[in-house]
Amino acid sequence: MSQSLVSAELRQRVRGLATPVALAFGRIGLTPNALTVIGFLGTGAAAIAAASQSWLLAGIFVIAFGIFDLFDGALARATGKTSKFGAFLDSTLDRTGENLVLAGVAFGCAVAGFSLGTLLAALAMAFASVVTYTRAKAESLGVHGEVGVAPRSERLVILAVGLVAAGLLGGVTPFVILNTCGVDCPASTASQSAGGGALAIALGLIAALSAVTVLQRIVHVRRQLDTNQQENQ
Repeated sequence: MSQSLVSAELRQRVRGLATPVALAFGRIGLTPNALTVIGFLGTGAAAIAAASQSWLLAGIFVIAFGIFDLFDGALARATGKTSKFGAFLDSTLDRTGENLVLAGVAFGCAVAGFSLGTLLAALAMAFASVVTYTRAKAESLGVHGEVGVAPRSERLVILAVGLVAAGLLGGVTPFVILNTCGVDCPASTASQSAGGGALAIALGLIAALSAVTVLQRIVHVRRQLDTNQQENQ
């Protein structure tokens, strides 16, 4: 049981819907690996848009090419062209693309003077990278590691929603402290645009849920290894 925010049934249904589109790409001569590279380039465009503070465009790109990422695997399975190198290329470019987008978000926030957004984007990138590492390390030990509430697809959905909201709600502004009751009053409050708040919430969710996923995978792998050890005694 994956414990993901998205059920296995829904994932399977979405993959089924992707197959006809993937086959259409195949009919015009595109291979699964070509689709993987195109998806990565689209994700790179999202990273550039985020770094340029074009938040809405970045969110649209993340959504569009996040969906596009379904097509390479669907085409490979439907045409019998699955390969170890294809799986390796897909996994490598997926993770690189996600990190590039988060790096672009961090840069865009830094340029805008939104230090909290920069920090949260860095935390999201760090924990998301460890989520990926735990799965790869588990598989290298001969056990299953793909569990947890926030695998890559869920993280991208949250990020896309945050970026689109940031674009629609006025973008990101410098994070400032405002005095609320006059010169001689020490009381103050933090001020940020609604768009910056939405983006911060999305990045914070990614960081927190990724951290939870890492812990879930550690526990899951420990249980499997303990079970295997007991069976071998």
